[in-house]
Amino acid sequence: MDVRIGVTYSMRELELELEDSLDRDELKDHVAEALADDSKVLWMTDKRGREIAIPSSKVAYVEIGSPAEQRSIGFSV
Repeated sequence: MDVRIGVTYSMRELELELEDSLDRDELKDHVAEALADDSKVLWMTDKRGREIAIPSSKVAYVEIGSPAEQRSIGFSV
């Protein structure tokens, strides 16, 4: 499952690849809980075990992709 996180005052977004077995609703609840208060930190762990922390006050948006989402490379019709 792909997750993109926009960070305020940053031109780049964070892209994480999470385990496909992760429950989408649990992920949304985890994000909502972290963003409920500006003093909290959003912690996420990607497929490789890397842990990323983003202060909730700096999160602009969170985009959750589909676990079965196909990525196209190059030009496609």
